[in-house]
Amino acid sequence: MPAEFKFDIPASRSEHDTSPDKVPSCCAARRMAAQASSGCGTPSMEHEHKLPERIDTASVPEAKIEAADAMKRPETSSWPVIPEGIYILGTNDGEGFPSDAEGPARPVHVKSFRISPYTVTNAEYAAFVAATGYVTEAERFGWSYVFHLLIPDLERVSIVGSPQQTPWWHGVEGAYWRVPEGPGSSVDDRMNHPVVHVSWNDAQAYCEWAGVRLPTEIEWEAASRGGLEGKRYPWGDVLRPDGEHRCNIWQGVFPTKNHASDGYLGTAPVDAYKPNGYGLYNVSGNVWEWCADWFTQNPDKRGSSEQPQGPAEGVSRLMKGGSYLCHQSYCNRYRVAARSSNTPDSSTGNIGFRMAVDI
Repeated sequence: MPAEFKFDIPASRSEHDTSPDKVPSCCAARRMAAQASSGCGTPSMEHEHKLPERIDTASVPEAKIEAADAMKRPETSSWPVIPEGIYILGTNDGEGFPSDAEGPARPVHVKSFRISPYTVTNAEYAAFVAATGYVTEAERFGWSYVFHLLIPDLERVSIVGSPQQTPWWHGVEGAYWRVPEGPGSSVDDRMNHPVVHVSWNDAQAYCEWAGVRLPTEIEWEAASRGGLEGKRYPWGDVLRPDGEHRCNIWQGVFPTKNHASDGYLGTAPVDAYKPNGYGLYNVSGNVWEWCADWFTQNPDKRGSSEQPQGPAEGVSRLMKGGSYLCHQSYCNRYRVAARSSNTPDSSTGNIGFRMAVDI
């Protein structure tokens, strides 16, 4: 339903926010130190209690991992097959962001692979947690970023702070994937929505358990185009063909008023809207999707022309697809070639992931 909210941009962080500077972006937020806001408002956070770079499920007893029949790993044989071929990575579109290294467009060779038609759902992540006992980084930190319009009652949650550059993000104590708006919220009626408040490390842990992996940027981009070449969106160049909403993004005045004319103020079900030509849903909008690559703003370091996998190291991991917070006036990163990044331990209410597997 439509919502409206007005606020004054704070001059400083909350007095309860004792952690170092947190810098978000319109569409997500970071935990580790960042030099600047990531392009689409996803906040970033540096925390005094630093977690390990990688949380491994190897220490979880195998018997527990294979616990219940109902907690099975994903079945990948029915996933769409993306054919081997030459694909165009990036764009020369005037709407692109050169600072994000979207261009220049270049041909690259990609081997055939399978990719999940949907992002991982709350139900799927719940099965993983039930089978392994995994604890996400948002739970370990004790808070995660929630978009201000989605917090039902600001008086009933504890806000640890809001980034100065993107004050529409609030660090809410107790927010994590199962209670995405903080204590008192629930995903019980959103089990087929994308899981959010998962860091890159959390997504990687799920993939290791499931026997799959995160897609690389070029794999994600090749799959999201759905067989089309050089188009701005997975369905063509027009955002709303014949006036039809094809993705879950922001309508209205960002970040104070969302008309939600596409039907959703927050996340949408993973199978909302029409799929692209390869059968993938919601590759534009809804939630940002983690990719395997490290992020770089140097086009020359995005990898070779043969199965590129990005730079060998970095500070932030790459994200694709945009989210329900993206709007042309501010973010405009729901285009296929658009890209952003966040640190591997960051989590927000609009970052999720989908899976890929080799053939």
